[in-house]
Amino acid sequence: MSFSIVEACRKKRRREKIYGFHSFAESGFPINPSGPFRNNIRIFLQECAEVEDNNVEGMPTWCTLLVHENSSFVLPLFTIEEDVKQSSHPYCDQCRCAGWSGHFVSKRRYHMIIPIDNGWNKPLEDGVFDTQTHLLHGLIHCNGFGHLLSINGIEGGSKYLSGREIMDLWDRICTNLRTRKITVEDMSKKRSMDLRLLHGVAYGHCWFGRWGYRFCRGSFGVTEHKYNLAIETLSSWELDKIIQDFGVTKCYNEIKQIIRHYRNMSETQLITIKDLLRFMLTVKSCTPAPKKLVTVASPSSFTSRPATRNAMLNKPNLMKEKSVRFKKFTTAIASMDSRWPARRLEYAAEVIVSALKEKKADRLSHGGMTRQDVRDAARLHIGDTGLLDYVLKSLNNVIVGSYVVRRRVNPTTRILEYTIHEFSNGVQVTEPEPEILPEPLAASSQVPGSDVYSDVDYLYKNVLLGYPESEVVDLAAQTILDSKFFVKEWPLRDETEQVLTFDCRLRSIFGDMISELRREPPPGEIVLVPLHTTVGELKQASETALGDTYCITEQLVVTEIEGLEEVPNEEVLFGVLESGVELCVSGSGIDLDTPLRYQGGADNWKVRCECGAQDDDGERMVACDICEVWQHTRCCGIEDAETVPPLFVCTGCCDSLVPPRADTAFGGDCSDDFLLFPEPNNYLMEIGY
Repeated sequence: MSFSIVEACRKKRRREKIYGFHSFAESGFPINPSGPFRNNIRIFLQECAEVEDNNVEGMPTWCTLLVHENSSFVLPLFTIEEDVKQSSHPYCDQCRCAGWSGHFVSKRRYHMIIPIDNGWNKPLEDGVFDTQTHLLHGLIHCNGFGHLLSINGIEGGSKYLSGREIMDLWDRICTNLRTRKITVEDMSKKRSMDLRLLHGVAYGHCWFGRWGYRFCRGSFGVTEHKYNLAIETLSSWELDKIIQDFGVTKCYNEIKQIIRHYRNMSETQLITIKDLLRFMLTVKSCTPAPKKLVTVASPSSFTSRPATRNAMLNKPNLMKEKSVRFKKFTTAIASMDSRWPARRLEYAAEVIVSALKEKKADRLSHGGMTRQDVRDAARLHIGDTGLLDYVLKSLNNVIVGSYVVRRRVNPTTRILEYTIHEFSNGVQVTEPEPEILPEPLAASSQVPGSDVYSDVDYLYKNVLLGYPESEVVDLAAQTILDSKFFVKEWPLRDETEQVLTFDCRLRSIFGDMISELRREPPPGEIVLVPLHTTVGELKQASETALGDTYCITEQLVVTEIEGLEEVPNEEVLFGVLESGVELCVSGSGIDLDTPLRYQGGADNWKVRCECGAQDDDGERMVACDICEVWQHTRCCGIEDAETVPPLFVCTGCCDSLVPPRADTAFGGDCSDDFLLFPEPNNYLMEIGY
């Protein structure tokens, strides 16, 4: 694969310049930019990348070749410059969900992409921004604020690169180009475990924390204080107390054996669940994992009477299924009245089919996947739950690619399930029903030490998520799971003693509007000037920086700097201003008519949920039809699997429509929150219960 990339570059007369994967973007190599990101990215593209012949959706694309020093394979790092004014999606959803909806809309944003392995020798195609399988996809606005959108290592889609290697590269690039803040929505998993919960308890931070990412924003009103308190509460849970609390449960023997096994292995004393999980995540399995049961699926294997009877009972159903007419999903969506474009619907269907294919490939799995399981698997790649619900509702007897997607109610569990079947030349390939072998007892399947991650998974599911009758553990775990957004910040620093660095912020002239929308003031722009710069030259430099960065300040003319109103323009800055300070500038030429003002968009919609949320956090919401205030569906008692009712009235509006009761008419307080917890503990009291 690496040779085909080099040959293709030679055909395009590209410079045969290849950089080392592990050394690329280290300090001073291959470039050592010292200015703000908006300038550094241009230097990077000029010096370290070659422009591609083909554009992506009309946007210029560059490629940088990297060679893996240990394995000698070559991979491409693509950079795409997106002109926001020409984009069909000028606003940034990631900024909105991360709490940056008050940032000004930047004029350009840069996508850095390493495709999946089999795409290394192919040019990028349209729709690349919506693909979730990239090994790396980062987006950085020209003001230096950005987002890590996806990272998929060995366990997520690459045969050659680990997640840590890719993350190291991304962190070096961000540091070298002088980004300011980068967020990530942590949805990473190890097997079925959410790493933000597992690593949060074991290490006190998420998986991205080893690169300096810290709490940015929580969903459902979770604050940084609540998050840290939840981490501390779960991490300090003592192992002896866990054994005691599980004494009357069916998991008692397994949990006791796991704790005893790793305590005997450890050279240090393991006291808390944090000590245990951290030790387990650093150990390797000493003995091979037990062999899995083989599922018999050949026709000759149906020898037992129950299996034969089940096969005979299923024959009439299979004959019925052959007479069902199937239609292509691409044809079906043409007649749908959907607010999503056809391309988004098709992609969502493909993600769902991929999840069903993975389930089908597991030979220990029987039947289909429940609707909730399919939805959870697809949500790892698609955050729009409304889109997923809409597509799942439409998938029945539908052809997606080379598969037929069907749904049915499981006669045993009475739960809706989805299945896929191969579809070849218009004929559905029906597979024989596999024989389900009896499951072994739980005690014999859980052998401590045989597979460390199986032991970790057992503790994760039963201790962190299934602790017996403990409101504290359940609430703390949910608090951590509701904390998905993390951020890394690079501090402002002076490069040399010969340069003055300032953070120039536009003085707000939309004071009433900002207070109404409850937005934080937009960040300033980094401006570097020589020591001999005058006040007038600083005004011009800040004017150029803001005009080059934001749509709203494209025609800005800076006339005043706060604190320097009485200083003449000819005065030299050295000795007047200290480097590194924040300056507020004002002037004329601000485009008040452009809709490209804030990243949160022009919609003036209000969020006020009982969980404490005051802004959009990316979770599913519903608006009251009376007050038009948005709230989380989960907080309103609407499950994710349920559709939003056509008419919804919030609790506050309901109370206003009902006459006051006698016990409240005289000033009585009906709040009985603490009655739920007769013996309140520190954690519940600290988070406001």
